[in-house]
Amino acid sequence: MAFLSTAELAQQLWVQEMLDTMVKGLEWENIYKMQGIMLRCSASCCEDTKASMQQVHQCIECCHSLLAQTQALVTSEMGKSQDHLARCTMHCNDKAKNLMGAGSKKQQVKRQLESCVTKCFDDYLHLIPTMAKKMKDSLASIAKYSHYE
Repeated sequence: MAFLSTAELAQQLWVQEMLDTMVKGLEWENIYKMQGIMLRCSASCCEDTKASMQQVHQCIECCHSLLAQTQALVTSEMGKSQDHLARCTMHCNDKAKNLMGAGSKKQQVKRQLESCVTKCFDDYLHLIPTMAKKMKDSLASIAKYSHYE
């Protein structure tokens, strides 16, 4: 029973645009830098003339772990934030279903649902800068404590 108005669809697009902008910023400021570090680290593994093939492979795997940590962090944080938004909108839908079951008028339920979902998106939009800062700080920490720089 999801009543999505044009305004709510526009809000969803706005949220997606904000998330895309945040992710692009993370890519340029952090992730691409880490990819460069990983590639330079891997290259230095291959330049070790005293290392066995197994040692070179282990060294390269170690270099790649930095980028894997980075990708896992971003994926986890994005998933948590999207779960937060989904829980909020499900709560709105549950409230609307309860009101419909209690005999409320469809238009009244629709207005209340729209208001509730709008609040979810507004709250979520306010969380995006905090989430971006948290991810940037965590990514900077991963890079700082890596021994590849």
